[in-house]
Amino acid sequence: MHDLLNALILGIIEGITEFLPISSTGHLLIAQHWLGPQSELFNVGIQAGAILAVTLIYRRRLWQLLTGLGQDANRDYALKLGTAFVITAVLGFAASKMGLTLPDRVQPVAWALLLGALVMFWAERNTALDAPETAITWKVAVAVGLAQVLAAVFPGTSRSAATIFAAMLLGTRNRGAATEFAFLVGIPTMYAASGYALLKELDAGGGENWSAFAVGFVASTVTAFIAVKWLLKYIQTHRFTGFAWYRIVLAAGLLILVPAD
Repeated sequence: MHDLLNALILGIIEGITEFLPISSTGHLLIAQHWLGPQSELFNVGIQAGAILAVTLIYRRRLWQLLTGLGQDANRDYALKLGTAFVITAVLGFAASKMGLTLPDRVQPVAWALLLGALVMFWAERNTALDAPETAITWKVAVAVGLAQVLAAVFPGTSRSAATIFAAMLLGTRNRGAATEFAFLVGIPTMYAASGYALLKELDAGGGENWSAFAVGFVASTVTAFIAVKWLLKYIQTHRFTGFAWYRIVLAAGLLILVPAD
């Protein structure tokens, strides 16, 4: 029962934080500092639950792209999504083979949260709330792919924040357009990461607690669905700076309250 409760708590944390620009990996590391570490499969699997929620939210957009590849605009957008994903997959696999893994210490998370907040303030300086929708350029697609790799290696960076603000800094001034592209790129990325982790687990014949995994997955899916719906409405009338201030407060609290390892 204790394992299931921990899985529920971690699933809720993951669902709330995966797509808000505040770092789900960072929050999970912080939570597991007290609740105890989980397997790589569990951590990646509950992220897949959050991605499932986004898949459901963007199902019409995905269907439009899939069935409309004969149209230049849809084909161009899909190719850019594919490019960002391939960059992430290739460089992410290379980083894994080089042994670059997420540290399990809180201090690096705190500093990444703080640095990310400063980048968010910078990106918001020249972006109006009513900015017209702009096209996703190839430069943005490449940058988003690289940003996903950066977020995978440095906990606290936040995949959603890194990709959204990479797009905004490189010309996609409309928050909705930048957020949509960042979220859609995350769909194949996290499904691939989850599938890879599952294959490794099955190959190793490990003793994964599948009941806890299922509880965490469902909790993540439900809470992510609610969080993303809220975020998409929120950014129509608000800047991201509120999240930047949250990151600063959280980073300061971690640096002050959590002893250095």
